[in-house]
Amino acid sequence: MVAPGATGKSFWALEAAMAIACSVAGGDLVGLAPACAGRVVYFAGEDPEVALVRRIHAIGQHLNQQAREAIAKNLILESIMGKRLNVMDDRHLVRITEFCEGARLIVLDTLSRVHDRDENSNGDMSRLIATLEHVATHTGASVLYLHHVSKGSAREGQADQQQAARGASALIDNARWCGFVAKMTEEQAKILSDRSYDRQPIGNDRRGFFVRFGVSKQNYDATPLDQWYKRHDGGVLVPVELEAVKRERALHVVSGNDDERW
Repeated sequence: MVAPGATGKSFWALEAAMAIACSVAGGDLVGLAPACAGRVVYFAGEDPEVALVRRIHAIGQHLNQQAREAIAKNLILESIMGKRLNVMDDRHLVRITEFCEGARLIVLDTLSRVHDRDENSNGDMSRLIATLEHVATHTGASVLYLHHVSKGSAREGQADQQQAARGASALIDNARWCGFVAKMTEEQAKILSDRSYDRQPIGNDRRGFFVRFGVSKQNYDATPLDQWYKRHDGGVLVPVELEAVKRERALHVVSGNDDERW
């Protein structure tokens, strides 16, 4: 999954991980609707443990007690910040594979934190993706890695494009799925509303609260529709339905003869 920095990709991935880890109703905050629950291992490379605890607590405020307990049993959240984890090192690879055996999902946040190869080399990145496929095959888990978009894609507002990812094209070409999280643009803020009662535009001053999740590459199923999320306290993303802004009908002033009927 790709996104510019500070967009909300880590929150989305963590909430999705919790949805898959939850074996009871009430844990699917992002609306993922997983077919079945299972153990999830989340390797967080950009944030210290204290920040992760804060995020978990913020998300937990939106879940019921049963969901929180179920997630706690199935979710392993591991801060690897400063630990120099390297999946391209055979010793590290063996430990990761053994640790994650039987998991349903493995999340790598972010990809650049778990390898030491040249991100711009298609050869190196092809070998990296092949290594992650090895992990998936030997653990039985899906592997989701988070990655940043290029500066140009972020600047041009093209984070939702399949080739927006920073670095070698193999990072997307060799993957089977690619999602994105994109900020609301100024133009979208003018034409979309979260207020069903009067459908007034969100506006530029509030657009920072909204992000869009979508799928730019889907190999094994039909591509789903994009989903908007609103950022709540602590950064938690909650699905929101947006409507087109209500357009006021123009008032036409007509002049005519006195004998015309109005």
